[in-house]
Amino acid sequence: MTKVIGLTGGIASGKSTISNIFKEVGWPVIDADQTARQVVMPGSLGLAQIVSRFGSQVLQPDGTLDRAALGSMVFDDPQNLSDLDQIEHPLIMAAIDKQLAGFKKQGLPVVVLDVPLLFETGMDQECDLTVLAVVDRKMQLERLMKRDHCSKAAALKRINAQMPLEEKMRRADVTIDNNGSLAQTRLQVAKLVERVSQQK
Repeated sequence: MTKVIGLTGGIASGKSTISNIFKEVGWPVIDADQTARQVVMPGSLGLAQIVSRFGSQVLQPDGTLDRAALGSMVFDDPQNLSDLDQIEHPLIMAAIDKQLAGFKKQGLPVVVLDVPLLFETGMDQECDLTVLAVVDRKMQLERLMKRDHCSKAAALKRINAQMPLEEKMRRADVTIDNNGSLAQTRLQVAKLVERVSQQK
């Protein structure tokens, strides 16, 4: 039976690093962010619904989604954000479920769901084990400002818009501390991989 591992973490918490280590050990990863991009590709139902709701100003000249334009429309408007979620969320969930079913059909021992909003969307219910990437607030802020070239105020706003870390830690089965070096993160992930492998 395929074991489903849910991987999540706050913004700029080093979740991608853990995801890449899982790939290195041969665990396939279903990436929710990547899936979200796929369901709004040109010609998709998702993109057609977004254009119908928000207008053609959310399109680039080449017909692809203009994420910056759409982002500016939904960032400070709860109704617009809710409308976007209602379009995208069911399509993303269906695409993830389809990928997961495919991996299960192959009889793979472990599949990772890499989902930033794992708990918020209830996708943790699909998982046998949930793993949370954790960094302290100071490091998270520094990483986010550096990564996205944004101000401290903008970074704080994005961090505070997410479920509090304490709540995620309460819900997660395993936490990976990403405050240290890459080698320290690798060691924690290696222990988790060994533990999961022995449970088969």
